[in-house]
Amino acid sequence: MTRTFSDTHGFARADVTLATWRTAPYNVWAFQNLRDLVPTAEITCAKVEPEEAIAPDSIVDAPIDPGIDGISKVGDFLRHAHTDGLVVMRSGKIVGEYYAPHADVNRPHVIFSVSKSLTALISGILEGQGVIDPDKPVSAYIPEAAGSAYGDATYRDVLDMRVSLDFEEAYLDPNGAFARYRRATLWNPRDPGLPNETLPDFLLSLKKADRPHGGKFTYLSPNSDMLGMLLERITGVRFAELMSELLWKPLGARNNGYVTVDAVGSPRTAGGINVTTRDLARVGELLRQGGAIGGRQIVKPAWIADMTQNGDRQAWIDGGSQLLANGRYRSKWYQTGEADGSYCGIGIHGQWLWVDPSTETVIATVSSQLIPINDAMEKDTISFFRAIGRLAL
Repeated sequence: MTRTFSDTHGFARADVTLATWRTAPYNVWAFQNLRDLVPTAEITCAKVEPEEAIAPDSIVDAPIDPGIDGISKVGDFLRHAHTDGLVVMRSGKIVGEYYAPHADVNRPHVIFSVSKSLTALISGILEGQGVIDPDKPVSAYIPEAAGSAYGDATYRDVLDMRVSLDFEEAYLDPNGAFARYRRATLWNPRDPGLPNETLPDFLLSLKKADRPHGGKFTYLSPNSDMLGMLLERITGVRFAELMSELLWKPLGARNNGYVTVDAVGSPRTAGGINVTTRDLARVGELLRQGGAIGGRQIVKPAWIADMTQNGDRQAWIDGGSQLLANGRYRSKWYQTGEADGSYCGIGIHGQWLWVDPSTETVIATVSSQLIPINDAMEKDTISFFRAIGRLAL
């Protein structure tokens, strides 16, 4: 007997819409099939090479020491955190892997705001080529930005989330500016009572807040879509092609990825990149190795050194983040500020790329957590990653 979509997933395909796709239970399917809901542009690898996952036994039964909220085994924490995929690399080799029953090693998964971190890598590669000057104002590259909040902000302000922007990152507000933002990216249903906007229309309509640029760290996603807009304007090349040629092919990614786009093809570089968990882990390994792979330098070591060692500590403190007690933020990557030198990219609903140079460990996780932000879960996840780093794998 042929199984229907509803038999497999527990709900009808028609139930997954732009109004429901980020909510349970639909997100479990939607986060791995986003191109069925939103227009996308392909991020191509040099050659698609389907992979086989290693047996999960070596990781799921491993102990967590000390335990986290009463959870003492890796597999139990993964299920607790609604993890769809986990890849652990140690010294460049995959030493642990897990996929939920509904996930697959070769299926791209939306990585939400880890997209910001990958987009910044493209910027870093171009900066290393002399194409970008991060100290220039945004308006030097996009003249029409002069009338917006970005007019007198620098490219560096955009990279470091230090733009003064009159905007609130309110993921669950159905009526505010964030909902308007998502409509412009085609992530939310159109409102027939409101004019249609493109993503550039929205970005260039934003106004400056009542403070100077370059001050406190303020996490606002439009900055990272502005970064994508800058990259396309500076190079004259679509973002998906830039990522393919500058990162995905040189990296040796095994599967194509994709990025969601708006009605005129503008990329959602703040949160719309979709890649496999293994390929995401390979990005972390590239950084851990100083930006080189297979003897080829992809990202210049100076950029990685700047990203991992700099970032204004006072700006982080003034921003009021509670996640990393000693943290900093630089070029859309979080630095923990701990002695091990660990740093990471983080996305809502449980997406992570974690690099711990002290143990030569890279961890990539993709998830379908029930709510966008869960502070307690994020802190537990960091403890989990540190426990993984201590395992003899």
